[in-house]
Amino acid sequence: MTPVRQRATEVADKLALLRAHLAAAQAGAIRLRGVDWFAWVTAGGSSAVLQTTDGGVAEVLVTPEEACILTDAIEAERLRAEELPDGFTFHIEPWTEPELRERYVQNAAAGRTILSDRPANGEQPLPYALRQRRMVLEPSERERYRLLGREAAEAMSEILRRARPDWTEFQLAGAGAEALWRRGIHPALVLAAGERRLPAWRHPTPTGEPLGARAMLVFCARRHGLYANLTRFVSFAGVNSAPLDEQRALMEIEATGLAAIEPGKSLSAVYHALEAAYKHADREAAIREHHQGGITGYRAREVVTGPTTATLLEEGMAFAFNPSFAGVKIEDTFLLGPDGLENLTFDPGWPAADVHGRKRPLWLEAQASS
Repeated sequence: MTPVRQRATEVADKLALLRAHLAAAQAGAIRLRGVDWFAWVTAGGSSAVLQTTDGGVAEVLVTPEEACILTDAIEAERLRAEELPDGFTFHIEPWTEPELRERYVQNAAAGRTILSDRPANGEQPLPYALRQRRMVLEPSERERYRLLGREAAEAMSEILRRARPDWTEFQLAGAGAEALWRRGIHPALVLAAGERRLPAWRHPTPTGEPLGARAMLVFCARRHGLYANLTRFVSFAGVNSAPLDEQRALMEIEATGLAAIEPGKSLSAVYHALEAAYKHADREAAIREHHQGGITGYRAREVVTGPTTATLLEEGMAFAFNPSFAGVKIEDTFLLGPDGLENLTFDPGWPAADVHGRKRPLWLEAQASS
């Protein structure tokens, strides 16, 4: 099947799913405002222009008869030419008359309930079953995810191998963002911390401070709406300069959490496995110092794991957990398939240790003068 045909088939399947939920709810329309749902229903299209907002420059309105892109005359032709597969009609309003969109939506719903991912003005939330279903990725989505994960990991490795201790955190983050953009990947989040700030903050937004003896780089990398999340470290003090004992202790904690990811279990079961592992490592308080990650996909975290998170795990879901101590973290993006977890952000050229049969990333040990 050609990529164009594959994408059209994926869209048709998703529209059929949305219409089944419409019928079950006896609603008139489903209105999808967010860039996440837009990417999902269009099989990887993007409505994002301003990269830092949840809402894009277009919406999708689905009724029993129509799947319509709601946008203005500024965006319509670009979206039609570059972002959207067949299967959609368009309602295009002048940018000066946004009220025409609301009138169109109300007429399309014919007085019945409107369901929305971001409900407003009397609209109702999407059914839980539909929100759960979005997190179970189709084969075509998994293929897009594999390519994204591999290229995001390549970008990360490229930059950390080039990095130098006299670089600032801004330089490291900027180089990382450039490496992602060069691969057609949106740098939705790039964190960077050097030696001084690394142990102080779990979310170190970059500054102009030099890196010094060690550094961390974090990506939430988005393409076709999907997120590849990963963290790596570099030490510039040479061989045996990285905190190997801390790394291995954290890898054991992560391994316990990853082993708990099984279809039919709840997401909270993973949290409790991690909690027990932290306690076993005599680091009981660490789980409360930072969230542990959770299900990923069309948001960097679709659902964050917690002690009472009841979301059931299913084959086809993706996960990004990030256990951490002060100054040490581990994170990759995994897909749950029929044979267990597949590491989407694995780079075979990056230094790694075998942890219960799974390759996990070590710190890159570089020479400061190299």
